[in-house]
Amino acid sequence: MKFGDRDAFTQLYNLHSERLLCNLLRLVKSREMALEILQDIFVKIWDRREKIDVQRSFGSYLSRVGENLIYDFYRKVTREKKQLAQFRASATEDFVPAEDSVLNNESEFLLKKAIENLPPQRKKVFELCKIEGKSYSEVSNELGISTSTINDHVVKATRMIRVFMHTNNATAFYLIGTFILNF
Repeated sequence: MKFGDRDAFTQLYNLHSERLLCNLLRLVKSREMALEILQDIFVKIWDRREKIDVQRSFGSYLSRVGENLIYDFYRKVTREKKQLAQFRASATEDFVPAEDSVLNNESEFLLKKAIENLPPQRKKVFELCKIEGKSYSEVSNELGISTSTINDHVVKATRMIRVFMHTNNATAFYLIGTFILNF
């Protein structure tokens, strides 16, 4: 085999391939992958035939080549899993299903509508505190009203918005559901 004797190589293949295939199957749990790795083992043996030390155990050499290919296989599988996970994460990161997008737009529209329906002073207080993020004392100084009045406006505005959203959201969900089902 060392000098390219194909018959000797075929004999080595016939002698070792069945046992090697059984070991590979046990390790990779896939017949197709085990056969592919088995083929790779014997291709490497053929490519390195001139460097094989005939004084050493051929079975040990064969096992070492097989182990290295198994390690390579699992490294490749691990790398591919990581790449797939990264791909999935980046693909779904900015993905918003159509229904979610419609619901978010509808909810945002309803919230704006609810805020518009607030009495003018209550609307102003709510926007300053909840939209702009100002503290009650800052709004109190700006509008010249007490913090307890600010608190009262925020509590009542929140309650009114919640009622408005609840009342109109049922209708919106019905309309969206009807739209999606008939689309």
